[in-house]
Amino acid sequence: MDIDVLGALAVRENGVSITPTAAKPRQVLALLALHADQVVPVSALIEELWGAEPPRSARTTLQTYVLQLRALIATALKDSDGSRTPKDVLVTLPGGYMLNSAGGTSDVREFDRLAGLGYRAMDAGDAAGAARLLREALALWSGPAFADVHGGVQLDMETRRLEETRLCALDQRIEADLKLGRHRELLAELTVLASRYRIHENLHGQFMLALHRSGRRGEALSVYQRLRATLVRELGIEPSAALRSLQRSILMTGPENPAAVPTAARKRLAQVG
Repeated sequence: MDIDVLGALAVRENGVSITPTAAKPRQVLALLALHADQVVPVSALIEELWGAEPPRSARTTLQTYVLQLRALIATALKDSDGSRTPKDVLVTLPGGYMLNSAGGTSDVREFDRLAGLGYRAMDAGDAAGAARLLREALALWSGPAFADVHGGVQLDMETRRLEETRLCALDQRIEADLKLGRHRELLAELTVLASRYRIHENLHGQFMLALHRSGRRGEALSVYQRLRATLVRELGIEPSAALRSLQRSILMTGPENPAAVPTAARKRLAQVG
């Protein structure tokens, strides 16, 4: 089984799509696919489909959706060797259901594997290896997780969690690129990211560093002022001590030596994100 959720939902068994078009069976498959090879409780599936006030027929209706998914799986298995049946693929277990991937691929699992290797490379001081691994991990994303699934409580929570893991990997990949002196190459990307994540302090700090190292000290300080205004206006807080320290370092360093922003300020900033 091949599972993709980091973008549009796509689940293939024996090379054939088993992704339904109907909204609620699609939700069921999405949650099962994310937790492939693990039992998903019936209660979690019911909450996903109907929230806090499910109908009395919820369990029966859920069973109907499972049968619809198994019908799609049966079609996908039609030309297989017969070693797997629909009930082997979508398994009923005490308290819930499990999608059995039989050792197939999952973009979430591959992302977690590559990102973990990237973090370890970064910790070991291998910025080039970290940048490469994290770039490979991020390339698995083709859009927001479950982009074409109308999610309920469970999927919305999982989508937020996955987006946070993506942001962490993105933050570390940019940090690795900065260590490699790729500040000019990062400017276009960071311009978009700072606009999209208007209160993300670490991304703004990285943008400030990239601008300053590119000889654009005034623009770097303007990024700080815009972020500060946004934080004060929307959250009633000042930028973190790490970001304030970075601003002071840029002010004191001057435009003639942009690479000399103190290491201590950069390290404190890296802990913000």
